[in-house]
Amino acid sequence: MSLLLEGKKAFVTGGSRGIGQAICEVFAREGADVAFNYNNNVQGAEETVRRIESYGVKGLAYQVSVTDKHAVKHMVTDIIGKLGCIDILVNNAAINKADMFATTTEKSWHSVIDVNVNGLYYVTKPIYKHMMRQRKGSILNITSIGAIRSLPTSVHYATSKAAVIGFTKCLAREAAPFGITVNGIAAGIFDTDLGLSLPDKFQELYESWAMKNRLGKPQDLAEFASFLVSDRNTYMVGEIVTVDGGAVV
Repeated sequence: MSLLLEGKKAFVTGGSRGIGQAICEVFAREGADVAFNYNNNVQGAEETVRRIESYGVKGLAYQVSVTDKHAVKHMVTDIIGKLGCIDILVNNAAINKADMFATTTEKSWHSVIDVNVNGLYYVTKPIYKHMMRQRKGSILNITSIGAIRSLPTSVHYATSKAAVIGFTKCLAREAAPFGITVNGIAAGIFDTDLGLSLPDKFQELYESWAMKNRLGKPQDLAEFASFLVSDRNTYMVGEIVTVDGGAVV
């Protein structure tokens, strides 16, 4: 059987660590050339490129913030120039801050919304228009179970991730006539910098809630993501699929 993503060209936001890094590696293993951006984790980015290229495909790293719309446009143009096209977009980059709503500052609120929502727009818009022209593509947005369940997470984070769900569902209908598939994954708590920033007590509770009795591993999500964006996913569109180890919350 051929590789899931053989010959595809993918772009992943936030690829220097955690889930983003795992997605880059799994996509490369499945035959895709992979470009990704990162904010400031240079060492992590170099490791991601090494992992991608170990599978004999191209790896491109860009130190560009998803909130810098002008830099994002230049990055997308450069990726298309070097890879020829972009077949797959994974919007993974996100931040969270451990705030209680009563003490959340405007700066904290705008910071989370800017990365998680505005960044989603800045990245998707130029790539979506490129996919429209080529009449094909797959977009996968990573959201969170915090957007759909009453978890002890920050209000601004939950709000931003709920916005990702609405973005996904509405864009999926608009994109379908152009041969573009849009889906999302609602991630549970994973063994990543973001997940481990949660209180220890909550991490322990989550492990007891999850049928798998553990936090997720980044590769758990990446393996499923590789199917969702592949040509073998022929009929799932506009869906938010929960990947949380069977957590009963």
